[in-house]
Amino acid sequence: MVVFSFYIFDRHTECIYSRSWLPPSVTEAAAPSVVAPTPTPSAVTAIPDLEREHERNNQGGRPRDRRSKAAKAGDDAKLIFGTVFSLRNMVRKLGGEDDAFITYRTGQYKLHYYETASNLRFVMLTDTAAPSMRNVLHQIYINLWVEYVVKNPLSPVEHKGGEGVKNELFELGLDQFIRGLM
Repeated sequence: MVVFSFYIFDRHTECIYSRSWLPPSVTEAAAPSVVAPTPTPSAVTAIPDLEREHERNNQGGRPRDRRSKAAKAGDDAKLIFGTVFSLRNMVRKLGGEDDAFITYRTGQYKLHYYETASNLRFVMLTDTAAPSMRNVLHQIYINLWVEYVVKNPLSPVEHKGGEGVKNELFELGLDQFIRGLM
């Protein structure tokens, strides 16, 4: 099983944490004319970034580096949240309030979703063969988020303006936990 990325969104729809486990060379793959071995499944298109694809098509396979990597990561987070928000609302309208959106799968990745009672949203992108990660996301919330972020008196309660989570213990624990799954 491969975990591509992980996001946490707060109740104000801001991405307060994101992490990718793909090497930089994989996310910024070479042009289609260059033959290079790719991980299985194709991790190059695992993270939905429509603008980067549009730029590759217009620039002969090379993305433009006008914007910083942080801005591109922010755009990815906005696309992920928009997808989750739309699908969650559609599931509630079609299935009623009792039905919940848990996961969806494309040909390239599988998105797993977990929402807490305080409206924190945990999203994980994995390969398509991965089983349901709802329990894993719940464990991340209980064992890592609550222990290292919520119980930390120095950690802010609100992350205004997309400030994000900067907690070294949380980051190390998450990295160890995810690498243990792989």
